[in-house]
Amino acid sequence: MPQNRRKRTWRPLFAPSLRTKLILIMLSVSMSLVTLLVFFYYQTEKDLFNEFQRQTSELSKAVQIGLEGAAVKNINDAKSLEKYLTSLNAKGIKEISVISSSDRILASTSRENVGKWISQRRKEMIFKAELGEPVTGEGMTYNVVIPVVSGQNTVGYIHLTLSAEDFSAFLRLSVLRRMAAAVVILAVGTVLTVLLAGRYIRPIDQMVKVAGKVAAGDLDQKLPTDRRDEIGALARSFNHMVSRLRLDRDLRERLRTAEHLAGIGQVAHSVAHEIKNPLNFISLSIDHMGEVYRPSDPEQAARFESMVRNIKGEIERIGRFAESYLEYGRPLELKRQRTSLTEIVDSVLEMVAARATLDRFSIRKEYAILPELNVDPEFIRTCLYNLVINAFDAMPAGGELVVSGEAKPQWVALSFADNGSGVDAELAEKLFEPYVTAKSKGLGLGLALTRKIIEAHGGRIDYRPAAQGGSIFTLHLPVSEEGIA
Repeated sequence: MPQNRRKRTWRPLFAPSLRTKLILIMLSVSMSLVTLLVFFYYQTEKDLFNEFQRQTSELSKAVQIGLEGAAVKNINDAKSLEKYLTSLNAKGIKEISVISSSDRILASTSRENVGKWISQRRKEMIFKAELGEPVTGEGMTYNVVIPVVSGQNTVGYIHLTLSAEDFSAFLRLSVLRRMAAAVVILAVGTVLTVLLAGRYIRPIDQMVKVAGKVAAGDLDQKLPTDRRDEIGALARSFNHMVSRLRLDRDLRERLRTAEHLAGIGQVAHSVAHEIKNPLNFISLSIDHMGEVYRPSDPEQAARFESMVRNIKGEIERIGRFAESYLEYGRPLELKRQRTSLTEIVDSVLEMVAARATLDRFSIRKEYAILPELNVDPEFIRTCLYNLVINAFDAMPAGGELVVSGEAKPQWVALSFADNGSGVDAELAEKLFEPYVTAKSKGLGLGLALTRKIIEAHGGRIDYRPAAQGGSIFTLHLPVSEEGIA
């Protein structure tokens, strides 16, 4: 027979576990979040740098204008200062004022302040500037006071009012960008986590339902095992556990059946042993009555002899049943000897020849000279006789029995094929079990005893339905005593 080749299944080189997948997702989310935050931080720093550069450029320009104003012949030349101030791009600078040494505003980008005296607050700023603190911050506004020196004398001051609102706008925009990036990344991570959770929750829910059915006693449940992760391993372990439970259930049922049959067998063995002697006495009494009380009238004598034969036949049948019980329950002690299997088969067929002729059975032999085997001839003869009688019983209206043999170097096969009613498929599965029979008058021990004897010889017995109806029983006996593998 060709050997079954194991189906090769493809396994991935790297099958990440659930823990690894979760860690990878968290690392991906964290790395993405850090990357975007670093990017936006760099972009914000760049924008801030550009804005500061612009503001510094304008501040430098303002200082340059102030210095040019101070370099004129007279700082009190209002027209020259106005010209310089109007040439300044005031974006980012709220106000530029030129203050004289006498604390009066000579020029300003805010024309309503021109000619006014400075406030006490500005005087404090000028005082701090002379002490080395030119910058004063008030909320989002910064004041810068720059003294204008000509030679050794301070001829005036330049007051710059800068607004930090532009920088705050950049900072707010940067914060909003970072928050938006974090929300997007968290949303993506959440979606991936939900998808991954759904992928693992569905089979777990299925496993819970199947486990509930198994707990309720339904051991025919099975989980799919096509996954290569922890869920697949758990499903395979679950299926293995259920298969072990099924095996345990079958073993317990067999044990319960065996205990039941053992009890019945003990009772039947005792009954069979007890009725053998009374049956012998009844049989002898019937023989005596047949001789003493035979009627003289030929017609009545014929009916009387028929009745006596029927009674003796029933007594013999009960005796055979009792003997079957005793033989099945008795340990087999084989008395092996070299015996021609052909002679055993011929002797059995010769024993049933009279019944075959009476009940219209034809027996066709399809075997040549079979080899000699080291067997117990009486036990083998009993097996063959049981099979032939079963074939006759399966053909109540007559039929054909084909006996065929085949010899191989390691074993010998002997088949008995009838064209009777056959065996139901449900009954065929337990045909060789004790007390299983399809006959209304049978006890179901013949085939069980036959299997016991054949297996004790190291062989086996098989059943299969015939193609055209009927049954085929085949005995396989080993040529040597080692048995059939």
